[in-house]
Amino acid sequence: MSPLLSPTQLKELCTTYHLTPSKKYGQNYLISDMPIKKMIEAGELSPDDTVVEIGPGFGVLTLAMALHVKKVVAFEIEKKLEGYWEEKQLEFKNIQVIWGNALKELETRNLELGTSYKVLANLPYQITSNVIRTLLELGNKPERIVIMVQKEVAERICAKAGDMSILAVSIQYYGTPKMVAKVTKGNFWPSPKVDSAVVSITNIQERADADTFFRYVRAGFHNKRKQLWRNLSVGLQIEGEKVKQTLQQVLGNEKIRAEELSVDDWIAVIARLEA
Repeated sequence: MSPLLSPTQLKELCTTYHLTPSKKYGQNYLISDMPIKKMIEAGELSPDDTVVEIGPGFGVLTLAMALHVKKVVAFEIEKKLEGYWEEKQLEFKNIQVIWGNALKELETRNLELGTSYKVLANLPYQITSNVIRTLLELGNKPERIVIMVQKEVAERICAKAGDMSILAVSIQYYGTPKMVAKVTKGNFWPSPKVDSAVVSITNIQERADADTFFRYVRAGFHNKRKQLWRNLSVGLQIEGEKVKQTLQQVLGNEKIRAEELSVDDWIAVIARLEA
């Protein structure tokens, strides 16, 4: 087992590099290798792969992945770790660390990653939605995403029609999410207040009609207490009766609410309203 999974070792490293696990960045270090094994398994890593990681910290996932792939590109915002990673890179020649905010750096360095890459990351909860959205909207999208997030967020990502949110619709529009493993809070130091889960997103595809699609979805979810026809009518200035008729024809229910629609339902409704 990696010494990086020992709370004692982690405390020593934090002291050496003048770090306190940051609530701001949602830093909770793994002290169990089960989630790492699950993530690597779900990533279906091969010796030809380039893998992007966001927030490597002391690298318990990074170093494990580096043994399986051609290259790991890790985005790290904490500059205090520069000395640590300079040392690690002497041993692991296939790790590249990019310093800065991953949300900004991903867009500027996207094409450098090559035509095919995967993303594996234990995401700080504050940036989870933004990171996923950024990745799925990139011109050069990842082939697959495997992330560890708060369990509640994982459940929202993988929701079915009837319990959908903008987050679920956005992710399921671009790919297929699946809950891979639940990770209890005891697997981290310091122990967070909530459990986590590993989610994979596969079958990621380009979408030519994204702007139109999200214009409708944002309008549809604008007021969750209102029926969908009203939100679309008010938000997009479409005649109310036309929207009601469309919902009745496509879904058999004019009183439906936004959370009840699957991605395919949205696509069908939008196609009819845009015709």
